[in-house]
Amino acid sequence: MLRPQIDWPIGMVKALRKKLSFLLWLCRLQLNIMMSPGLPLTDAQEGLILSSYGAAVVAGRSMAIKLSRQRWWLLVALNIFFNIAGQTAAVLLGRFYYDQGGSNLFIATIVQTAGFPILFIPLLLLPSTHNSSQTPENPLSSKYIWLIYISLGIAVAGDNFLYAYGLLYLSASTYSLICATQLAFNAISSFFINSQKLTPLILNSVIILSLSASLLAVNGSSDTPSGVTKLEYAIGFLSSLGASALYSLLLSLMQLSFEKALKKETFSVVLEMQIYTSMAATAVAIAGLFVSGQWRSLGSEMENFGTGKASYVMTLIWTTVCWQVSSVGLVGLIFLVSSLFSNAINTVALAVTPISSVIAFHDKMNGVKIIAMLQAFWGFASYVYQNYLDYSKLRRYDADITNFLN
Repeated sequence: MLRPQIDWPIGMVKALRKKLSFLLWLCRLQLNIMMSPGLPLTDAQEGLILSSYGAAVVAGRSMAIKLSRQRWWLLVALNIFFNIAGQTAAVLLGRFYYDQGGSNLFIATIVQTAGFPILFIPLLLLPSTHNSSQTPENPLSSKYIWLIYISLGIAVAGDNFLYAYGLLYLSASTYSLICATQLAFNAISSFFINSQKLTPLILNSVIILSLSASLLAVNGSSDTPSGVTKLEYAIGFLSSLGASALYSLLLSLMQLSFEKALKKETFSVVLEMQIYTSMAATAVAIAGLFVSGQWRSLGSEMENFGTGKASYVMTLIWTTVCWQVSSVGLVGLIFLVSSLFSNAINTVALAVTPISSVIAFHDKMNGVKIIAMLQAFWGFASYVYQNYLDYSKLRRYDADITNFLN
């Protein structure tokens, strides 16, 4: 089979090189801030504060104590930017891929995790540590750790396929608003799996986001890509909803793995979890591409892509990069705050995407969508206020540690 020839514009290559250099600089900045010395605590001191404030607050916010407040907030803001910018751009590029004639579901699945080698950059930049206090008492063997990574990776591949299937039949704005329900699913899964409290504010967030999804369900196919039937809209809706539920479950299972199996949650361990689960997910998706026979249509898909061959390749490359930029932010937020907070920031990105899609693709923003988007922001604000209350408790925790050490 003849390989299609691609003429790469010099300006496009230079722009790609500059943007990758900028991403590397941001990774170095984040690591320099994170690895700077913080406030040391002994086990006895940590235990005293634990008994006063509870394990949930301490475990979810311990990094805020090790870093100064200014560095912690700077890191949180940087990772929020990574997550929102990366995810918003990735969803828009995914919709662009379909609009220009792309239809390969396995390719759309692969690009969501295939950029995992990018995560080796911050992992390799981390200084090697030999602190025995970071070693769990009863560490799992490598065999069981790899079993955890592979199992989660297979589930991630299935989840990404559902996301790709949903975006195929939905506009970027509708897809994003449906996926915003993942915060509600995560609150429920965290309650049962991670013993996360369902406070009135969190429960309010769950109800509001559920109503938002219900509005889009009854809205029907009033705003869908051309040629999509009502049945296909329903399939896209259910696929996106199922993907959101599965993604939330995966976050809770990852958090459980850190607590019960790996028994530590250092930045390097969180990075390794993301890298190796993404590696397994990519391998599963590539296997699906060849088993299904969809690889045979890649040449013709590139030839017939609406904006040309070079644009086809660059769309896939930048979709891959954007998903991994989002992953860097996700990993950082899990490490700095919690999995539930990282999912809340994902919800913000999904609520921002409809506005971006109106600008980029001229999606229709009817009354139902506007109400659903406002509900998504309301649900997020309710959750953020709960985190503000938790952070106020953390500040008292921080003050008690300082007084105790002095």
